[in-house]
Order: sequence, then C-alpha cells, then structure tokens
Amino acid sequence: MSASPKKYPADATELIVESKLVEDGLTFSQAEKDHLRSLAGTVAELSVQPIESEKRDLWLRHNMLQSTRPLVFCDPEGSWREIVPDESLQCENTFARDWEFNLRAKIFRGKEMRDDRTIDPYFDVSHVRTGYDWGLEAKIIGAGRGNAYRWDPPVKTEADIAKLHFPTFKIDTAGTERLAEIAEEIFGDLLSVRIKSSWWWSLGMTNYLVNLRGLDQILFDMLDNPQILHAIMSVLSSGFMALLDALTERKLLSLNCDGSYVGSGGFGWTDELPQADFDGTVRPCDMWGFAESQETVGVSQDMFEEFVLRYQLPILSRFGLNCYGCCEPVDDRWEAVKKVPNLRRISVSPWSKPEKMAAYLGQQYIYSMKPNPSDLAMDNFDEARIRQKMRNEFQTTRNCIVEAIMKDTHTIRNDPTRVIRWVQITKEEAEKL
Repeated sequence: MSASPKKYPADATELIVESKLVEDGLTFSQAEKDHLRSLAGTVAELSVQPIESEKRDLWLRHNMLQSTRPLVFCDPEGSWREIVPDESLQCENTFARDWEFNLRAKIFRGKEMRDDRTIDPYFDVSHVRTGYDWGLEAKIIGAGRGNAYRWDPPVKTEADIAKLHFPTFKIDTAGTERLAEIAEEIFGDLLSVRIKSSWWWSLGMTNYLVNLRGLDQILFDMLDNPQILHAIMSVLSSGFMALLDALTERKLLSLNCDGSYVGSGGFGWTDELPQADFDGTVRPCDMWGFAESQETVGVSQDMFEEFVLRYQLPILSRFGLNCYGCCEPVDDRWEAVKKVPNLRRISVSPWSKPEKMAAYLGQQYIYSMKPNPSDLAMDNFDEARIRQKMRNEFQTTRNCIVEAIMKDTHTIRNDPTRVIRWVQITKEEAEKL
C-alpha cells in the first residue's frame, strides 16, 4: 500500500503536549468545602470497617484463582443519575459537583447497596487532559446525552490512512496540580489524595476502527478490501504501543493491583503485581491489561484472529495479567482468545453459552459472569425470576472461579431499591454454594 501514517516522534515525550486547559473554575466556596468534607468523613468511616478488609481478602484470593464464594459487584453505570440525581447535588462548582457525586455514590454503595467492591480510603484526582487525537475524527450526527446517533467515518479510501498519526493529547499540568492541592486541603486529613488517571478503558482498538471506517464497511472490507483493515489496525496497534512507552517514560501510569476497576468488571487486588523488580516507575508489566472486540460479533474465529487478535497480542503481551471480553460472546472464539498471554479474567456475557464457558474456563481463569441488566429495567422488578436465574447460573459454574458483575444498567426506572435488592439476592444465592 502506498499510503502510510505519519511516524511516531523520535522523542517519546513529545507524544504528550502540555497545555493550559483549565483557565478558571478552581475556586470552591467554603460551603462547598464543608459539604465535601462531611461526605469524605463518611467515606473514611466506611473504609475502616472490618467488612472492607474481608472484601479485600476475598478479591486477593479470587484473583489468584483460589476458591471463594462468587464475588458480587453491581455497577449502576447510566443509572447512577437516578440514584444521585443532578438536582440533588448541593455544590455549584463543576469540579466540586463531580467530587460530590463520586463521594455520594461511594456512600450509597457502602451503606445501601453493600456489594463486594471495597470502599477505599483514597480520593483520586485525574489529570486534566484532552482526549486522543489520531489525526482524523468521525463526524457525529444526532448525538445527545443518552440518545442514539450515527457518524460519518473519515477513512473513505486508502489514501486517507496517510492522514492518521499516533495518538496525541494535552495535559494541563498546572491545573492538575492545583486540583490536587484543593483536594488535599479539603480531604487530606480524611482520605489519601492521589493523582491517578485511567488512560484507557480497553486496548481492543476495534471501536476506533469502526469510528474511522464504519461498522458495515469493515465487514465488507474483510472480504473485498482486507489490506485497508490491516493498514488501519497496524496504525492503531503501533500507536497504542507508542502510547504505552510514552506514559511509562513520563511516569504517568499507576498501579491497578488495588481496588481499581479492571477489565469489564472486577477489581485488581492481587499480590502477583507489581513485578518483583518494580522500582517505583509503573510499567505495563506491573499492571492488569484489557482488550475486547464487541464490534466484531458475528465475525468468524479465523477473521477475528486475522483482523483483530493479531494486533491486540503484542499490546497485551506487555501486561502482567490480562482480562478479555465485554458484551461479546467469546465461546465461539475461545480457541483464539486463550492465546492471550497472562490471561486471567474472561467476560461471559448474557449472549454466551454458560455451559460451554464453564467447561472452557474451569479453575484456570476467572469466570466473569455478566447477568442480563434488563432484569433491572423492566416494568416490574421480578425478584423470584432474578433469584432463580442466579441460582441456575451459580449451579452451572459451581466448579469455576466466579464473579457476578451487573453492568450496562442504563435505567433502573428511578428505583434505587432495585440495585440494592439485586445485590442482596445475588449474595444470598452465592453464599448457598
């Protein structure tokens, strides 16, 4: 192919360009500070309860493939705004409102929902930054909060690939440090303040591929124009490899072997990370990695390997432990997926065949069960149906290392008791095993 992407800068640190992104908005009123301190005090009290140590121990054993009862985590995701609605927030400052929301969510989890996610004595401040720029961007049409949209993908021909470059983004260092100072002022004697960012959710790349080329088009390309897919995936894979290098060199990575969310559900607690030679600079090999390919559901295992997995493997090979999968069923591509190095956690979506996955995973991998979230969104909340479904799921997976992860809950019909009862029912059934 004649078209080629722009090359990665010789100096890896050039990948990240510092820029002032926060011009103002860093002034919190005394009333806001007092309110946030009150919430943080409650979180601090929750974090030292004996149950938190018990949950940490469960996750440590679970992640090391030791037998425990199934662990239970519920993420209301899009439904959090039905639990902590915008109009209930007392703070006015944009950052203060975000902090209030996050603290109140932790309190709801610790006091009401009571799943197995640990309530930790930290307050994390993310870097103030822009999103990735790959040189081309899809035009979004009809977008709105929670609404459907379509997009116009920018890679129309092979010549457009030359317009791509490896990812760049901007960090406001001064703004980030000022936010951390404010957090330390408000929370420092209650919670440990850390500057800690998640620089990606997934390293799967097919979401970027679809945005650049179009979902329908990539399916045609697999038969009619495979070289264009290979060219785009090569740019994406090399770009993420370069991104990992730059984040490591700039000391921007953080360990996620604590209560950090890893994969598409589950938490990172483990004594297997960081590596024995860890010297304080976090590298990918000291972390959990994660990839998925939800956009290629219906693609054959051979095509999945050719167009997706071959580009994911070099990235995932850099991580100490790996998670794979999200909403896509992996039972029809398991022979390919199990080639992922250091593979530990596998998502088993509602569209997977649980019997097959239980046989595949056994006690060699974590069976990350994803119950169907529609049970929380229906007109009627059918507790008996939920209980029977979870009982059946746990019976099917009784010889596996299991976690039950409720996610993709985009509505709970404005009824917070639904997530509370789902956790209660699921834990009751888990404890019967």
